[in-house]
Amino acid sequence: MSFKRLEADDFVISADSISSTLWSTNTQQLSTFYTSSIQANGSSRNYYLNIFATSSNTASAEFAITYGNSLGSGSQLFNASVDGKSPSSTIYGQYQNLIIGDENTDFVFGNITSSEFFALSMDRARYKESLLLGSLSLTISGSSGPVTLTDNSAYASSTVFNEAGRVYQLISGSAGVKNTSKNDDGYTNGSGSYGWILPDIGTIILNPHALAASSANGGIGFIYSGSAPFTASVNEAPFTTLFKAISGSANFRLNSSETITSDYIFVRPRSSEFNYSENPSFISGSTGEVLYPEFINSPQTYITTVGLYNDNNELLAVAKLSRPLVKDFTKEALVRVKLDF
Repeated sequence: MSFKRLEADDFVISADSISSTLWSTNTQQLSTFYTSSIQANGSSRNYYLNIFATSSNTASAEFAITYGNSLGSGSQLFNASVDGKSPSSTIYGQYQNLIIGDENTDFVFGNITSSEFFALSMDRARYKESLLLGSLSLTISGSSGPVTLTDNSAYASSTVFNEAGRVYQLISGSAGVKNTSKNDDGYTNGSGSYGWILPDIGTIILNPHALAASSANGGIGFIYSGSAPFTASVNEAPFTTLFKAISGSANFRLNSSETITSDYIFVRPRSSEFNYSENPSFISGSTGEVLYPEFINSPQTYITTVGLYNDNNELLAVAKLSRPLVKDFTKEALVRVKLDF
């Protein structure tokens, strides 16, 4: 075994961005939506609804839909004697803490403040590092017709950050392209943006007021239960109504994004280096002499492994060559070690 200290120019760092479809079906568009009877009939049904791409018993969840309301509307109270405390208020507080980090601050969609929202949380196994901005196309149907939503990352003059990382507004459009038939900012008239996309935590927040607006004002006349000032038309949880509106449109496109950072380490055995070995077959264990006289002036070794050590002589990584590399005084080599993380 021989050692050589690496120099600064032996290291090169590279970063590549890789995107892929978000869905477990490896398709660009999620067009089939299923729920689990086990989850829908369990205690969690009051809080959220898991969505699957297939009806298989072994299917993995694609995303979950939930509804939050600071006043507790839209779900049954925990205790009839305690007003405003329900699953929807719990959900609101959880997302408020996760995203805003301030229990006294409501969500602001465009320029409209709201004390309620829908949330689509992508399953953690679905996205690698973040959601790919500009890839979203989500169609939601309503009584006045469907609307397709995307993010405004291509139009935002600056990036807004909060406790959950980057924040972009949802606008009318598809795959990052604004619907030019809407107003200039892609929002609704009087109800703000359609919500937020939070790419760093894999979450989409929908603005119920924008969805419930009339088609003339950019909405779809979306009616959901339990939330003033809108009137419930169905006796079901708001997120169940949203699930039907999304599954009926059968158009949900979204990609994931991941930055792969690679360290390239170049190991350069010079002509005068690594020509002798400490292998017992090479030298005498008792005297340390070379066993074969022809190897004294004309040695030959085979490089098979590169080990990376720190200054404390601790082995950190091992790289195996695809085949042994012949080394003698007449040869120099260049071994490139790649570390992905």
